[in-house]
Amino acid sequence: MLNPNVRGFFDPMTATWSYVVWAEGNPDKRCAVIDTVLDFDMHSGRTKTTAADRVIDFVRKKGLETEWILETHIHADHITGSSYVKKQLGGKTAISRHILKVLQTWQPIFHNDHDTPLEGYQFDHLFADDEAFSIGPLSARMIYTPGHTPADTSYVIGDAVFVGDAMFLPDVGTGRCDFPGGSAEDSYDSSRKLLALPDAMRMYVGHDYPPAGKRLPQCMARIAEQKAANIRVKEGILKGEYVEKRNRDDKGKDVPKLLLPSIQVNLRAGDFGAATKGVQFVKLPINKI
Repeated sequence: MLNPNVRGFFDPMTATWSYVVWAEGNPDKRCAVIDTVLDFDMHSGRTKTTAADRVIDFVRKKGLETEWILETHIHADHITGSSYVKKQLGGKTAISRHILKVLQTWQPIFHNDHDTPLEGYQFDHLFADDEAFSIGPLSARMIYTPGHTPADTSYVIGDAVFVGDAMFLPDVGTGRCDFPGGSAEDSYDSSRKLLALPDAMRMYVGHDYPPAGKRLPQCMARIAEQKAANIRVKEGILKGEYVEKRNRDDKGKDVPKLLLPSIQVNLRAGDFGAATKGVQFVKLPINKI
């Protein structure tokens, strides 16, 4: 099995990890880009491409050809840079077919049917559960890992797995489960699916929130490390115990600052939607969230 090279990019504003994945030393230079970020200032309504440009510059300097632009889920804490990255580098945008559940949840709130297809056509590809695919010479497959949201997906690429918000590093735990369609029960089951992977496999997370003063942001832990030390789902923690604590800790949590713009833009694969007289908008539904 050919294993991937991985380059992570940390966005400190949203604590997000983005990744470029490719086969180093192979004549086939195709790569995947995972969970990109578009900088957005809510107060001014202005975007920047600083975070995404770091990824784009790396891909170009390495002479890589972007085959896939992958999303692990519809992010609630940052706007995806996938639309911008596709314009710069090409490639196919892709996400789990379970995004259709998320579209059905949020469209009655945003009423953006005219520019946000409920069938998911805004993405180039919707993965079926356990679907196999390739990134140049690298073998890959999708694993359905819901809980944080009903559409969370992990990608197994060689000896690496990219889990988004399904799990975090051992001293952080797992993603919150209080979004619409989220489920602590599903989150626990997804953690068991991930921890059943080989012990030596590298797990790359979608965010990192280091305990204050203890370490710098990191992006990877081995499956064996997660099984031994993850504060929420390590071996020996039972489902009922996890669900009770996860639900208790999530109760009353603040809504992510960028949730409303992020959800509606990310449901369009990073596009800001149809313009009115040349101006694009995000909606803020009142007293709905």
